[in-house]
Amino acid sequence: MTDYPTRAAMEAALNAYVERINAGDAAGVLALFAPGAVIEDPIGSPVKTGDDLPGWFADTVAFQTRIAPVTPIRGSHADEALLVFDVEFTPPDSPRLRLRSADACRFDAEGRIVSLRAFWGPEDLAPAG
Repeated sequence: MTDYPTRAAMEAALNAYVERINAGDAAGVLALFAPGAVIEDPIGSPVKTGDDLPGWFADTVAFQTRIAPVTPIRGSHADEALLVFDVEFTPPDSPRLRLRSADACRFDAEGRIVSLRAFWGPEDLAPAG
């Protein structure tokens, strides 16, 4: 027996992540993460964890973030899954932007996200539209 979540559980968590962000539900998004979870978005930036996460998701909601998956969620033979998507958002004092990203997430046995690593670089960010 493994301590891995099922693929269905990982897909359900990532689908809920998309739905809750698109609904502006910061508390609901935060509930998908395990205690001690870490976010590195983008890879190479300072890691966010613990007390950083509520503010991170509050900003996500404030920026009117909308995620559109561009391919089905990809699973693995273990405890990770991948969400590939376009996201549009409006930072303060900025026009609406579009980012093309892939989030690699690792899950605990209960299907909660313990790590989110976002793959995107400067070339993936452009004005929306």
